[in-house]
Amino acid sequence: MSSHSNALLTPTSLEHALDQNEAIQEAVEQSAAELCVVNAVLTQEVPAHLQTGEVAQAIERTEELESRIQNSADELAQVNLALKEEISLRADLERQLASTQAALDQVQVQTQFKAKDIPAQGSAAR
Repeated sequence: MSSHSNALLTPTSLEHALDQNEAIQEAVEQSAAELCVVNAVLTQEVPAHLQTGEVAQAIERTEELESRIQNSADELAQVNLALKEEISLRADLERQLASTQAALDQVQVQTQFKAKDIPAQGSAAR
């Protein structure tokens, strides 16, 4: 089996990066969901008259963090999509390259056989 065929069977660095990014994306999304729950509990359970000063700032800060974390998760999703497209494109190109290489190899073999036949035919005519 050629190295080109092996490359198609083994995970590439892009596939490894995609796996890592997807795991990170999942962790970030879980963190955003947990922060959303914390924020909801704080907002609902802390009486409105106590939601002043540092408590109000903490609640506001959790809302901001929740939004930033969710935005990061969304950006990771876009990066992951781009990685998937790149992996697919590269796999297609590798298949095309392997096919082209196989066709070239076949032409070279045929050319070698024809080259061997030409002198034999020329000698027979003499």
